[in-house]
Amino acid sequence: MQLSRKEIWLHRLEILDPRTLCKLTTRTLRRRRKDYRKIYRMTLRRWLLYHNKHIVFDECLWMGVSTLKNPLDAWIFQEIIFEVRPDVIIEIGSAAGGTTLFLANMLDLLGEGLVVSVDIDRSEFDIKHRRVKCVTGESSDPSTVAQVAVFCEDKTVLIIHDGDHNKPQVLKDLEAYSSMVTPGSYFIVEDGLVDLFKPNRVFGLFPDGGPLDAVEEFLERNRDFVPDRKRERYLITFNPMGYLKKVH
Repeated sequence: MQLSRKEIWLHRLEILDPRTLCKLTTRTLRRRRKDYRKIYRMTLRRWLLYHNKHIVFDECLWMGVSTLKNPLDAWIFQEIIFEVRPDVIIEIGSAAGGTTLFLANMLDLLGEGLVVSVDIDRSEFDIKHRRVKCVTGESSDPSTVAQVAVFCEDKTVLIIHDGDHNKPQVLKDLEAYSSMVTPGSYFIVEDGLVDLFKPNRVFGLFPDGGPLDAVEEFLERNRDFVPDRKRERYLITFNPMGYLKKVH
């Protein structure tokens, strides 16, 4: 009979000699290092505020390019990309292009696929990669949507929304692009955590609501998508209820 991990560890403790048990007890009771004590008492809420205020805009980089991401969400992105193996990843909102490059590099590992970067402002966008195609324009404008749709014909499509976070615009983009997502793939809506905090200067004010509010309203009238909550299993995510899986 195969033992569980807990049973294995209990068995190991039973066979430890008294001297080793004494050492382990001493290590358990000792105070943590002073320089880490305060950090390890930080709550999830405080960490999210800290990361957004001090890290994400200046020190979060992919291959030297500003990425504006929670690294745990980036890890989830690579899981989804591996599972879905999209022919096309539509990225709505690219800023400097760090995430665009990250997505292209993930596709490099798979050996196929394109990233379609959609943004109205290219003043900070400064990356080039053979898998990246750029569509410049307002994301929900019919002409922009039509240009993106050309890349998606008969393709497996994954969409990541990191554009304007105001609820009305997120809703427009969800309505405009959701039909392009392949069943079994995802429409990832980023930064819904702004709706879990009171309006503030760290996450923004958003008087009409933000991405999470938009997702909740979208799901009320669209049964093709469900939030995949297992993608939030690391607890610290910028995208609560934002990993929308297309089920049919």
